[in-house]
This record gives sequence, C-alpha cells and structure tokens, in this order.
Amino acid sequence: MRTAEINRKTNETDIKLTLCLDGTGKAEINTGCGFLDHMLTLFACHGSFDLCVSCKGDTYVDYHHTVEDIGIALGDAFKSALGDMCGITRYSSFILPMDEALIMTAVDISGRAHLSYGLEIPSYKVGDFDTELCEEFFLGLVRHAAVTLHIKQLAGTNSHHIIEGAFKSAARSLSAAVKIDCERKNEIPSTKGVL
Repeated sequence: MRTAEINRKTNETDIKLTLCLDGTGKAEINTGCGFLDHMLTLFACHGSFDLCVSCKGDTYVDYHHTVEDIGIALGDAFKSALGDMCGITRYSSFILPMDEALIMTAVDISGRAHLSYGLEIPSYKVGDFDTELCEEFFLGLVRHAAVTLHIKQLAGTNSHHIIEGAFKSAARSLSAAVKIDCERKNEIPSTKGVL
C-alpha cells in the first residue's frame, strides 16, 4: 500500500495528515473550516483515497493559513506516497458536471510543479469560506506534490458547484494518474528514466 503520514507544525497551524493512495474513499476530516472539511471528504471519496486530516489553525484570524497549509501537507503526502513513481499511469484528465457547472482537470505527475487555474468564481464567499482560497489550496498541493495540474471551468454560475466540481474532478484525475499500469509496473513513465 502506498501511504504517507505528514506532521506539519508552524506558528499558524498544526496539521496531522495520513493518505493512502490505494484506498476506498474513507475520510476523517477536522480542519476547523466546515466547507473545507466537506471538500476534502469529497476529494477522498471521488479519488478513492483514504484521507485523515486534523488541523488546529489560527482560524480566529481567517482560514487562509489552514487552507494553504493543508494543501501543502496533502502535496507532501502525495509525493511521499508515490515514492519513485515506478509504474504509475502519470497522465489523466476528467470532465465533471456539477449541476450547471462543468469543470475539466488534467494532471501530469511530472516532478514539475505547475498550476494552471481557470476558475471564475462569482462570489467572494461560500458560507464563511473565502472563495479565493480555493486557488491557494491547489497551489500548495501542486507545489509540494511536484505535479502539473490544469483546472478549467467550462460552464457554471454557482460558486459552491464550481469549487465542488474542481475538488471532485481533481481527485478523479489524480486517482487515475497515480494508478499502477500493470503492463509497465517496473518502468518509470518517462524517456528520461526519472520523474
């Protein structure tokens, strides 16, 4: 089983996170931000990842440090759990409808961190969650996982549906990209021989 355990403590957050790439979608999430808890639960479910996250953060200020640092910790967990990346599929994309919203994501487990973020979220908040933090989460994730992730909004006007679609679609893309290709399970999927 490809698993990782991350403990990240700063002056702003104290995070304990475990990830199993070959899971069944089980999630135990307590971040101090209800909307983020919901998004991470969806992420685990739709990616078939087992994910436990506990965070004590400076949420009395706002959710910025909590959201960004959980993205960082999750990225670290992906990188650790993937190991040498031998046998992974590497590339994947997914188009996900969420009512009126339509979100496309594409992933390359490349060893190079890049986020192409194309969400146009109409409202500044969903509940008490600042919608600009969605981008901060994915930036933390891709920088620390060392992956390329494109997120594009093809349609949508409901802020909640757009963000939910992004988390679900990214999970589906990541899940397919990290799957082991049984015919090439002893190969690094790159002509360079490394990722």
